[in-house]
Amino acid sequence: MSTALLTDHYELTMVQAALASGNAHRRSVFELFARRLPGGRRYGVVAGTGRILDALEDFQFGAGELDFLRAHQVVDEQTLDWLADYRFGGHVWGYPEGETYFPYSPVLIVESSFAEAVLLETLVLSILNHDSAIASAASRMTWAAGDRPCIEMGSRRTSEWAAVAAARAAYVAGFSATSNLEASRRYGVPSTGTSAHSFTLLHDTEEQAFRAQVNALGKGTTLLVDTYDIAEAVRLGVEVAGPELGAVRIDSGDLGVLAHEVRAQLDEQGATGTRIVVTSDLDEYAIAGLASAPVDGYGVGTQLVTGSGHPTCGFVYKLVAHEDSTGEMVSVAKRSKDKASLGGRKYALRRLDEHDVAESEVIGIGEPPEGDTNDRPLLVQLVEDGEAVGREPLDVARLRHERSRDELPVQARTLQKGDPVIPSVLVGPS
Repeated sequence: MSTALLTDHYELTMVQAALASGNAHRRSVFELFARRLPGGRRYGVVAGTGRILDALEDFQFGAGELDFLRAHQVVDEQTLDWLADYRFGGHVWGYPEGETYFPYSPVLIVESSFAEAVLLETLVLSILNHDSAIASAASRMTWAAGDRPCIEMGSRRTSEWAAVAAARAAYVAGFSATSNLEASRRYGVPSTGTSAHSFTLLHDTEEQAFRAQVNALGKGTTLLVDTYDIAEAVRLGVEVAGPELGAVRIDSGDLGVLAHEVRAQLDEQGATGTRIVVTSDLDEYAIAGLASAPVDGYGVGTQLVTGSGHPTCGFVYKLVAHEDSTGEMVSVAKRSKDKASLGGRKYALRRLDEHDVAESEVIGIGEPPEGDTNDRPLLVQLVEDGEAVGREPLDVARLRHERSRDELPVQARTLQKGDPVIPSVLVGPS
């Protein structure tokens, strides 16, 4: 399916005006970045890069798209002819998926003609603003959870396709599985799930429901134990499945207190290996608050797919350089109050100390900044002459995130609001 109309009206009218003025084909550089991290967060996480490559491949104006634009008089015939032949032929660099980012990090850089690049603005912003917001929240949650797994369960709390993207982004940031089957089919994210309260309510008794589930799914299944009385449900669950019962799930009440009570009951009944999974509107703060409770895993829904209060990253996409009338590249920048941008093509590296702990985000303007032997360049080429060259397995991004997060100063682990854990340092001409 074409992604060409997943954009704003004014992207196309800008192309029409630029074609008419003769400036549409000027070489240009656009950059996607955030002026600040949302809500006092200490770091952000890049996710959605792979989805951008997929979307770019399908960004073409076929007969259906062109007929729509013509019928609604969005652009003129000259522009429609140009759009009919549109194929992005430029270059894209960016932070690879899973990498951490900071204010003014050049998360994505697009170099091509003005018309080619401006058409991508809405598409790349919508993907990266959403997916990176989810990954940034997921990273805080998985760090708070420690070695305990987190399961993404938010499909019913967002739109159907946002749910798929959210499951993918959460997996990049350390979640172990998702409840969403399309995310599993499309991206290979492990899926999991057993039953809801309706299954228990369907049966005449809770015991009948548990027996039906165990008979169908095996003794290693997870039984939901808070439909009626938790203590009685735990007793029945072990009676039905025996000490081999895989897990019980608690979805309401004071989860910390209940986890201790259920753990004691399971151990008393001989089910010492039965795990306890908790759900119920968890966020990173609730997960951290359960650190001392005998919990074996967390299911997270609403707070994850809404970015735990910050559903967007505030990324913007700005023209920072273009070819002038003499053929030279010149820097340009927006100067409006509170929304200024920095002109010039950017480069970035992560400066590390002698212990390989991050000290700063060094952003070079116009040329790459100089680094030491252990400093890390951050930009990789994603698209070359219109062809995707930056595809990688999702598990590679997942491992990258773990390594990038682990090199941050220990203050990055705190959930309290504060400044970015490392400063962004700009070097070179503006």
